[in-house]
Amino acid sequence: MMNIKEAASRLGISARAIRFYEEKGLILPVKQSSNGYRTYTENDIWRLQTIAALREIGMSLQDITHALGEIDQGNQQRLEEYLELQQAVMYAQWIELKRMMDTTQRMIDLNRQDGPLDVSHLHDLADSARRLREARQNWHDRWNYDTQAAIHDQRVQAVYSASTTKTGGGEQGSITERPHISRDKATSDDVAQLQNKDYNISEQHADGSPYSETLTETKRIAAGTPLPFYLYHNYDEALEQTTHWISPAIGEKGLDIGTGTGNLAGKLLQHGADMTAIDQSREMLRRCRTKYPEMHVKLGNFLALPFTDHSFDFVVSSFAFHHLSPDQQGLALQEMQRVLTSRGRIGLTDLMFVDAAHREFYIRQAEATGHEEQLRALRERHFPLLGELCGWLEQQGYVTKHVRHNELLHTLLAVPLR
Repeated sequence: MMNIKEAASRLGISARAIRFYEEKGLILPVKQSSNGYRTYTENDIWRLQTIAALREIGMSLQDITHALGEIDQGNQQRLEEYLELQQAVMYAQWIELKRMMDTTQRMIDLNRQDGPLDVSHLHDLADSARRLREARQNWHDRWNYDTQAAIHDQRVQAVYSASTTKTGGGEQGSITERPHISRDKATSDDVAQLQNKDYNISEQHADGSPYSETLTETKRIAAGTPLPFYLYHNYDEALEQTTHWISPAIGEKGLDIGTGTGNLAGKLLQHGADMTAIDQSREMLRRCRTKYPEMHVKLGNFLALPFTDHSFDFVVSSFAFHHLSPDQQGLALQEMQRVLTSRGRIGLTDLMFVDAAHREFYIRQAEATGHEEQLRALRERHFPLLGELCGWLEQQGYVTKHVRHNELLHTLLAVPLR
């Protein structure tokens, strides 16, 4: 037993700090009945050491309170989640600091240029930095995936099965009944088709099976029957295609961003990859851990990947990228590059528009048919433009290829040329 002065001396903290933690209810030392002085047991000292350690890594008092509660209950996994969350916060701060340093260096370089300084350039750099900072900070999970985790796999498979077994009369769902134009096949005629709203399409699925359809938008609108929107149509096909294209070597290190319950990461794990899966939903990750106990699972997000530079041989993501705004998508691609090795490859499977004309047609059709599911999806999500994604990656030194699984769902592979 020791008094507050002795406890403070042993721990290397001030008596004032100890009293502060007492006021917050983090420790409850025993008071002597004779004089009311507090005495501290070895358990109190251990608890204060734990508090000091968690404060040292920047954890808030509220999170420390929750973390201590998990320690008291022996819940190691929950404690790990709090530590991972704090680590993710620190990585986000580190990435933001790096960005600020880069912006400052660019300002210095501008100032060193010959001739009069155009201060407007400094203002532009500052505005750009502010916009990117806000893009990092403004993402939130409006879909509350924690509550969806328990039924996620059943929901995916139920929707997938329904959308692949119905045939004829347009029952395959609206997502498969609009134009499919591959980027490597797009021509001015394709743009004209979008404008004329009349399509004759004959292509193949990823597995080589034929895909044929004839569509006239005017007839579809005249029918006046909105068709269901299947977010996960061709889900398994798309994950298999991603796995096939990534084709991991035994022991290659891979990262799956926005993993959900780990369906894509699990396929790559089965092919011999050393997989790490991250997600912002604790409940999704718990399901993932249960399904794949050998997988590395971590709390994290696209915009501040909690890993050091050059950590992975490949990065993949499926059905998650469209939750980011366009600015955030650009930041996410930069983060993928940061954690990849020099030969690291990127595999994205998601709903995407081919180009702006395709998006415009899709929106017009949804509005004309009064298709609320599609309109809500367009409001809540940010389906990227495939052409722009490929263009950005190619500017960064990647060669790209892609395949379409249905009107919106594509798998994109990017491999560095170097």
